[in-house]
Amino acid sequence: MPESPLIALFLAQAAAAPSYGPSTPPAPPPVKATPSDDCARQHSGPNDNAIVICAVKPDGYRLPPDIVEARRLKKKGDTGRPHNPHETYADTSCAAVGPMGCTGTPTINFIAVAAVAAEISSRLAKGQEVGSIFETTPHASEYRYYLEAKKRREEKEADSAAKKVQADAQAKATPPAADLHASAPIRN
Repeated sequence: MPESPLIALFLAQAAAAPSYGPSTPPAPPPVKATPSDDCARQHSGPNDNAIVICAVKPDGYRLPPDIVEARRLKKKGDTGRPHNPHETYADTSCAAVGPMGCTGTPTINFIAVAAVAAEISSRLAKGQEVGSIFETTPHASEYRYYLEAKKRREEKEADSAAKKVQADAQAKATPPAADLHASAPIRN
């Protein structure tokens, strides 16, 4: 038994000595609820055919400013000819019979065809688009309103950036007032 007090002394010294090596890791932070936890809480009946889709809720929902501006332009813009509910859409092309009478046969306006062909060829020679020639309604689509809003926003941003650069350049070019007086030669 004389060995047990000696062993107890060594163990006491080892416990009091500083520890070398890795320390114990800190406790992990509390776990937040995940979508799978929310889905696990929902219980459905054994014969339920409902499909539950769980997803993380985003922090916020914000439309791009170009789309908001396009919607505003569309509301403010031309919506087309107002619809008359009493309009009959009847074909009255033969109502006034002229010297040729109403033959009812389809005709082709060759002068208009030649004019459109000339316009297409001139646009193609310049490298421009030709799709707008075939538009039957002159009203802008939602996409055109979006492009217009985007163009306005980009122009506004470019103008503000140019003004900032110009103001910075003027601030660097103008020396402080104290330096002007100090560097001016003294005349007698």
